[in-house]
Amino acid sequence: QVQLVESGGGLAQAGGSLRLSCAASGDFFSGYTAAWFRQAPGKERQFVTSINFSGRMIDYIDSVKGRFIISRDNTKNMMYLQMNSLKPDDTAVYYCAARLSPLTSDQESEYRFWGQGTQVTVSS
Repeated sequence: QVQLVESGGGLAQAGGSLRLSCAASGDFFSGYTAAWFRQAPGKERQFVTSINFSGRMIDYIDSVKGRFIISRDNTKNMMYLQMNSLKPDDTAVYYCAARLSPLTSDQESEYRFWGQGTQVTVSS
């Protein structure tokens, strides 16, 4: 099993940037596909992006393509989300998730391990 802890959330202005981090512990993180999901107030949790164990398979939702970059450093058991050109619609609690599979997925139900979330607020 793997434990996940997010950090790096906060307040940003529209057009600004934030970098989220996800620290993994308890298992060999390099064997897991990982993802970021987000949940805005009053809305269901939404897939944002995922990266497979090698980093060679990456998916993004259309609304963040060209603005967000997911990456991972398996030597440090870390995953990151660089968020640029932030918009008020990006305001949400961002969650790190992991699944023991070599393939990416955008389905929340396929991720067994979750962090506690970190708040991102973008002001206009």
